Amino acid sequence: MSNKPLGRFGWHEVMTTDTDAARDFYPKITGWGTSVWNGGGEPYEMWMNGEMPVGGLMHLPAPEVPPCWLAYLTTPDLDETLDRVRTHGGAVLKEMAVPEVGRFAVIADPQSGVIAVLEPEGETPGHDGAPNIGEFSWHELATTDADGAWAFYSAVFGWEATSRMDMGEMGFYQMFGRGARPLGGIFNGPPEMPAVGWLPYVMVPDAHAAAEAVKALGGKILQGPMEVPGGDFIAHCMDPQGVAFAVHATASDGEEEG
Repeated sequence: MSNKPLGRFGWHEVMTTDTDAARDFYPKITGWGTSVWNGGGEPYEMWMNGEMPVGGLMHLPAPEVPPCWLAYLTTPDLDETLDRVRTHGGAVLKEMAVPEVGRFAVIADPQSGVIAVLEPEGETPGHDGAPNIGEFSWHELATTDADGAWAFYSAVFGWEATSRMDMGEMGFYQMFGRGARPLGGIFNGPPEMPAVGWLPYVMVPDAHAAAEAVKALGGKILQGPMEVPGGDFIAHCMDPQGVAFAVHATASDGEEEG
């Protein structure tokens, strides 16, 4: 396998109106620490899961950008990938290069879901094994046309369909992966959803405890905690600055319903 694989979720960046508040909030939910990297010209604060960086912390770059988590997909060839983005109806919103990191672009899919693409200069972030506590375990796209979105992402990033779950009037929940590694799902969001967008899930020891911590720290629980097929537990959350994310705990003796 290439050391710069196509379609791996390799980095996650929270863009927020209050970096101090985010720095205080997320470590109490996820167990992360922070570290500042000075190699790119400007200091860049990273989320650290032990000794492993898993993402970054950034103040909103422009007033028109909503607070969000921005996921990065890796590619061995950014130019080729961006050509496929355009060919399959997507748009390239921004391109940049960061010394010692690589080249990246922010793109929008045909339904306006936003994600980033990274061609790393050195070691590729992320890995293909099962997620560990404190890592991102699942990525879910709520969109207006799940079949169209799936056609786009599978063509551009080579994702493979794993299974589909019938959601009745909402259509199918299309799950996808890279080889044997499951990555996430794509589905038609409800009519009242505020916008098309990706929701990242962070692995925690206990989804119920994490949800209680979210509420205690001024965040909101949007859905859950609830059990999902297979016995795992999830909760959809929002931080105090309005950024949506989810927590995920595997089925275990330590995860109890209630």
